[in-house]
Amino acid sequence: MSFRLGLTGSIGMGKSTTASFFVDEGCALWDADAAVHRLYDKGGAAVAPMQAAFPEAVVDGVVDRARLKAIIASEPTALKQIEAIVHPLVAADRADFLKSVTADIVVYDIPLLFETGGDKAMDAVACVSIPREDQKARVMERGTMTEAQFEQILAKQMPNEDKCARADFVIVTDTLDHARQQVQDIVKEIRTGLNQNA
Repeated sequence: MSFRLGLTGSIGMGKSTTASFFVDEGCALWDADAAVHRLYDKGGAAVAPMQAAFPEAVVDGVVDRARLKAIIASEPTALKQIEAIVHPLVAADRADFLKSVTADIVVYDIPLLFETGGDKAMDAVACVSIPREDQKARVMERGTMTEAQFEQILAKQMPNEDKCARADFVIVTDTLDHARQQVQDIVKEIRTGLNQNA
């Protein structure tokens, strides 16, 4: 049985980069966002049920995320409906992934891990973190959203301080080298524990 490590953190905190460092250390990685992309893509399991619920959200056999956002913004009940379609499919994707895993540590990259209660299924949780002004600067540098959109996303997420307080490990992603070193230390600590319990 692999060790289950949840990896979470708010937007712009460097979670994807940190996830890649865990892979470099021989961990298996399941990425919730990537799973949703697979489900929304041509031939994905979410396309047909989404088309049935929100026909305008599907374009050329692909679920259009921009259209989904617009639907969610205009229909108060839409998000609950979308989650009811997507969450079970994401869970099935994760179960399929686990069948083929041989790594001793599996990292679950889940942005809303605490918000959805997913932390209860983990052996430990690591949270990526940087000061809020650095986080904002990173997100704004991407040029993909406005300041108002950034604040909107933050408002839906658990505050960073709360996530860090609940996590077993906090990874400060101020520099790549520092983040990588912390990942190596966490992996070492987990593996030491696994060897002692073996």
